Amino acid sequence: MNLNRDILRLAVPSILAGITVPLVGMVDMAVAGHLSAEASASLIGGISIGTMLFDLLYWNFAFLRAGTGGLTAQAYGSGRPADRILGRALRIALLSGLALIALQWVVVRLAFLVVRCSPQVRELATRYFYIRIWAAPATLSLFAFKGWFIGLQDSVRPMVADLLVNGLNMLLSAALAFGWAGLPAMGFSGVAVGTVIAQWSGFAYCLAAARRRYAWNVQSAQSQELPHHAFFSLNRDLFLRSVGMIAVYIGFTVLSARYGDLMLAVSAILMKFLMFFSYFTDGFAFAGEALTGRFIGEGSLEGVESTVRQTFAWSWAMAGAFMLLYGLGGTPLLRLMTSAPEVVEAGRQFIPWLLLMPLIGCPAFLWDGIFIGATASKDLRNSTLLCAVGFFAVWFIGLALGADSTPSRAIHLLMGAYFTHLAVRALYLTLRYRPAVLLPHFSVTTK
Repeated sequence: MNLNRDILRLAVPSILAGITVPLVGMVDMAVAGHLSAEASASLIGGISIGTMLFDLLYWNFAFLRAGTGGLTAQAYGSGRPADRILGRALRIALLSGLALIALQWVVVRLAFLVVRCSPQVRELATRYFYIRIWAAPATLSLFAFKGWFIGLQDSVRPMVADLLVNGLNMLLSAALAFGWAGLPAMGFSGVAVGTVIAQWSGFAYCLAAARRRYAWNVQSAQSQELPHHAFFSLNRDLFLRSVGMIAVYIGFTVLSARYGDLMLAVSAILMKFLMFFSYFTDGFAFAGEALTGRFIGEGSLEGVESTVRQTFAWSWAMAGAFMLLYGLGGTPLLRLMTSAPEVVEAGRQFIPWLLLMPLIGCPAFLWDGIFIGATASKDLRNSTLLCAVGFFAVWFIGLALGADSTPSRAIHLLMGAYFTHLAVRALYLTLRYRPAVLLPHFSVTTK
């Protein structure tokens, strides 16, 4: 068995698909920003707020990908059929998507109780939301399909689906906004319509791929047994994990907004840089998830331990490359993101924080994949809730000590809180690896 080949076979397609995600947001903002010179800021704001509302909604359903992937990988390794796992996940996805459509007015009203913006931005974001929400069943189903394919050791079809969705999203959003290729010029609304068409196209592709490649159908999805308790307890824990992650990332944005537009812009750019690393290391986390689940299903302790060693080796190599990128190219990266000299100058003082991201983010993100493959959902839940506590504890202790006396010091404190949350997550999962991943499945002793 060539484990490195298997890791790269699973990781590289996920990385290639993942790096298209930020491109979609950049294209949507660029399209909105060029629709009207006079209203450019409002149009970009409408896209930003509308997209954030969907991030808040969809992060709550991340369990559809993670839970489906771990259970499917273990079924694959043990030789059991995994059709019913996908069937259940799709039922949850479709029903949840329909519920979001039915409750769309309530969701918007509740969201704008806490989101503050100008009336024009609010009107645009609301219009964007009311159009894009019609893709909710397809979007949530894509989470389930992606987890299922990865669990079956297939990262090519999720890559094709992501490239299809993201590529169509960029092309159709621009074409429908400006009326290219004979399409109607829909203006701002065209950006949202393009996203809806792209998401449903991805759903159609995944459904066809599942039926053609794996002979999946509704009848087979109802024929195999799967314990209800295991399925729902796993997804409950993963849902609570998502809540903890949302608290940190939304908290980061909301708190940075308290210190003025300049610091908000700087912190938003820094977060883009921090998350860029995750798009690469997540590829190895997906590989670790698929292979860990497979080897647990096969009953191979050596396979699991080798997977952990090798995926960490690849991820640490990626971390080294990103440390060089952030260390040598921090200022050019800032200039790439903005032409405003005051933002570049303000952001330079925070570049050293970027060097910590690969060091702390590597184990935090990679352990996620290993634990998902082992369906060790309780420890994933606990780690994320603990890291949220760590994030807010550092923030409020810093406030009590006067660490936010200037806007710059406040953002330094916020970055310290963010990296505390990653450190807590990485440390907790490292300590829990043997008792949570190995002990439940193999005859090993904890150290």
